[in-house]
Amino acid sequence: MSIGAVIIPVRMASTRLPGKPMAEINGKPLLWHVWERCTNAVGDERVVVAGCDDEVKEFCQQEGIKYTCTSRSCLTGTDRVAEAVDLLNLDFAVNVQGDEPLLEAADVRHVFERMQADQSVVLNCYSDLRSDEVLDPSVPKVAISLSGRLLYMSRGGIPYDKHISANALYKQVCIYGFSSNHLKIFKSVLGKTPVESVEDIEILRFLELDVGVQMIQVTPTPIAVDTQQDLEKARRLMSDGFVSK
Repeated sequence: MSIGAVIIPVRMASTRLPGKPMAEINGKPLLWHVWERCTNAVGDERVVVAGCDDEVKEFCQQEGIKYTCTSRSCLTGTDRVAEAVDLLNLDFAVNVQGDEPLLEAADVRHVFERMQADQSVVLNCYSDLRSDEVLDPSVPKVAISLSGRLLYMSRGGIPYDKHISANALYKQVCIYGFSSNHLKIFKSVLGKTPVESVEDIEILRFLELDVGVQMIQVTPTPIAVDTQQDLEKARRLMSDGFVSK
């Protein structure tokens, strides 16, 4: 039986929203809400927070949340997950970004079960895009093949037509599945790859290294928290009683 875990990579020095993991929503940090949904999916013994900040470490210890300390030099969440997989001696990881407080536990469970059964491909998730998100640079847009493979991902409204009009249909949902071997490939380069660096989208590193990515369609999430405005929207939604499944 392959050994895996859901890993939530976090850091306090977020570029767009400093201190994001500990930002309060309904009396609890953002990180706690993500962790709770992941534990609803696979149980708390298989959910690990990976970070490098004392504040996050202390909170996890107080709450009984499994935590592994990773280096401050990690360039992306996936680099942090790769380090955690090595430290924990895992065969695979489901990476859930720490900014998705309203994701569906059922989607995390589905990706985890897919990885348990087959670790031959990298997995990432996508969902339908709302019209107000088409030109939002904080929302990565997804172009996929007819077989569901990732063709490209961009902060622009891809695909564009010949009149340079955005025709984006799908957005990324930050749930990933990686084998330990895929993560070794990911961290085999020094620094970010060229297109990854331009777009600031880490999954593109796999495409640049000729590693295919299979996309899984999941439930649209109403918000991923990247900015202060996103945080305020998440607070309103959750105060109004939004509940994930």
